[in-house]
Amino acid sequence: MKKLTAAVLFTFVIAGGLLAQYDSASPTRVEVRNQFFDIISDGGSYDAEILSREMELRFDVYNRLFRFDPADLPGLLRVVAFSDKKAYDDYVFSKLGSTRDGAVYLHYSQPERRELVVHRGSAEEERMLPHQAFIQFFRAFVPYPPTWMREGFAIYYNTLRFDKETRELRYEENLSWLDTVKSLGNRQPSLESVFLADLNGMPEYMQPVSWAIISFFLNSGGTGDYFRAITESFMLLSPAKSAVENSMTVLDRLISWNTLEMMRADYDNYIASRQTFAELVESGQNAYLGGDLDTAESFFLAAMYQKPVHYAPYYYMGLIAYDENSYDMAEAYYLTALQYGADSALVKYALGVNAATAGRNSEALEYLEEAANESPERYRERAESIMMRIR
Repeated sequence: MKKLTAAVLFTFVIAGGLLAQYDSASPTRVEVRNQFFDIISDGGSYDAEILSREMELRFDVYNRLFRFDPADLPGLLRVVAFSDKKAYDDYVFSKLGSTRDGAVYLHYSQPERRELVVHRGSAEEERMLPHQAFIQFFRAFVPYPPTWMREGFAIYYNTLRFDKETRELRYEENLSWLDTVKSLGNRQPSLESVFLADLNGMPEYMQPVSWAIISFFLNSGGTGDYFRAITESFMLLSPAKSAVENSMTVLDRLISWNTLEMMRADYDNYIASRQTFAELVESGQNAYLGGDLDTAESFFLAAMYQKPVHYAPYYYMGLIAYDENSYDMAEAYYLTALQYGADSALVKYALGVNAATAGRNSEALEYLEEAANESPERYRERAESIMMRIR
């Protein structure tokens, strides 16, 4: 079977010590400090330490790309967490005169006043914390970065999620804006207008196109060497410059590598080449039904790369392995699909058929009986037909 490389997820091991101390004014208000953050939580010491670990891991992920010198931080990055919605809303309102759902980063010219405020356990926390956490990181080193870089990277990292059980970060590529960007066609703003938004004003569709440009720089291959161009531009960002000055500096650097015309052509080709998860699965299904197993596999592996813990690619990879008589591999894929939430009866029926074909009859009988019991209307008759032949 043709094998393609696919990174299914990335995780980071937690390291480092914690310094926790209780606020004498409130027995539940806890302050935890680590190498980069000062965490204050009203949810008790456990919540404060969990949030401390999450933020430290996020910092590590971001800085593996940006390579900022932590010695340049003006101080510990402050995070204030509220488990009570009213307390969160009141606090944010006192700062902004309005509320924000989930999380918000408050930026001030004085570093000691800057803080990320989080509503712990809220429905919006999972969506907003990753976005705002990146902005806090970026603006700690570059208070006024180019808007397209700030927003584009914040969206890019928006699917970097923290699992409280494993205490690990998991990343699935964020393609939520891909359909929007593709649908723009000739309405897409010019790259120059996005790069110079801080000078000339925000073009329409600034956020989705900012994300698309970041995705292009980080993932496109070819002769443009765009990854190197963007990462080298990080070193030119200055904490002493305005957003306009930093935008001009970055643009000058980027066009020293490629003209805007070349960049635009490569960008358009890149966007046209990208497919959403649903598109990849559909393309894989069509190739599989057409008997082109190699092409189907390439689509399912690409889908697996986008959503490492979605069951669909694993189930179809199991079908491909079964068709190629790789029964142990098929079983491994099916079991992974089951672990990630696939239809239990469907997968157990497939496991039963796979085991029966491989000559593992006792295992096949167990799986087929389970499939028949879980969904008798779908599998009882078919399962019993197979079980009669192998008993």
